[in-house]
Amino acid sequence: MMARKDWDTYFMDIAYMASTRSQCSRRHVGAVLVQGKKLLGTAYNGAPMGVPDCSEAGCMLVEEYELVASDGKEQVVKKQRCIRTIHAEQNLLLFTDREDREGSVVYVTDQPCWTCANMLANSGVSEIVFHRSYPKDNDKVRALMEQRGMTFRQLENYEPPAGTVSEVKN
Repeated sequence: MMARKDWDTYFMDIAYMASTRSQCSRRHVGAVLVQGKKLLGTAYNGAPMGVPDCSEAGCMLVEEYELVASDGKEQVVKKQRCIRTIHAEQNLLLFTDREDREGSVVYVTDQPCWTCANMLANSGVSEIVFHRSYPKDNDKVRALMEQRGMTFRQLENYEPPAGTVSEVKN
């Protein structure tokens, strides 16, 4: 008999299943809202409803420059970011009610970016659980969650369900 999954694994599996709906060629992200052990909503990253997504219209890339410190030296790094896609966490907040979010937990396949972390910090959510880290915003997002008194944790030994992980392109 197969061992019963713990709640973290169960809800993260659902987040990964939601991520399979994404048409983003750079990163498939899924998010789940949970109150107690009740699933209240799922979301994934993608273009707004009724608008061609990246698989149909291509990525809408913008270039950004970031000052990065490494080994005591600072250098300017040029990065590209797609702005066609609404992030999974943003879609989750758009399609769930504030009263349902009060004291709830968000399970998300990837650590929230700075913008999503800010939105989640103001959403009523009390805990964020993620699997894959997002090094670019890690330190400042962790500091924000600590300031807000929110639980913020990574499932490091988690294994996503077969067929749900896409290659991550930065």
